[in-house]
Amino acid sequence: MANSGNLPADKSSPEQIAAFLRRLETVPRPAAAARRGRLMFAMDATASRQPTWDRACQLQGKMFEATAALGGLDIQLVFFRGFGECKSAPWLACAPELLRRMTAVTCLAGQTQWCRVLGHAITETGEQRVNALVAVGDSMEEDVDRLGDLAGQLGVLGVPVFLFQEGDDPTAQRAFQQVARLSGGAWCRFDGTSAQQLKDLLSAVAVFAAGGRAALEDLGRRRGGLVRLLTDQMARSARP
Repeated sequence: MANSGNLPADKSSPEQIAAFLRRLETVPRPAAAARRGRLMFAMDATASRQPTWDRACQLQGKMFEATAALGGLDIQLVFFRGFGECKSAPWLACAPELLRRMTAVTCLAGQTQWCRVLGHAITETGEQRVNALVAVGDSMEEDVDRLGDLAGQLGVLGVPVFLFQEGDDPTAQRAFQQVARLSGGAWCRFDGTSAQQLKDLLSAVAVFAAGGRAALEDLGRRRGGLVRLLTDQMARSARP
């Protein structure tokens, strides 16, 4: 039968096969791709938040820097403001683009929409794993039972919520602490006038998203302070 144009005319000899395999062993193997963490960065953009929003804009690059040695980080910006406006940006892998999007946002008066933020996190991690959600705000005006249900769902999915509260609103504190506990995350109050505190907190969560609990615990041992507070809370949340 005539040979098809799609088949070799002759079979390779055992010697030829062995020579081919030896050459194959000398070809450099591609390096395994480093695992990139995925961090959802949610901020209250209602009117009272403008000063903190501006500080976060200045600090957002630190989240990328803190994770460079751990495989890198993709960040999605989520914010709510005004009358029922809650938006999310694409997942971003570079600080300049995240900064460009953040500086384009102006805070507007309105009610909080944390339930929509948590619901969005559930949807996103259903499509591709989200390693952590960090939320920055000063108030909570929604049904706490609904908020707790969504936080519990995130806990089941393995998405801890880190809530950083500016100010001392007791209603917000109780709600934020419940969300943190039910999701396996942590809550912390920071001084709105301290850029360093916010920098440390955002960097810590970025490290967790990229490197997991072990990386965060290592950072907590080295930095102490608010970072160590986060690791201690997560340890308590994990206990039955």
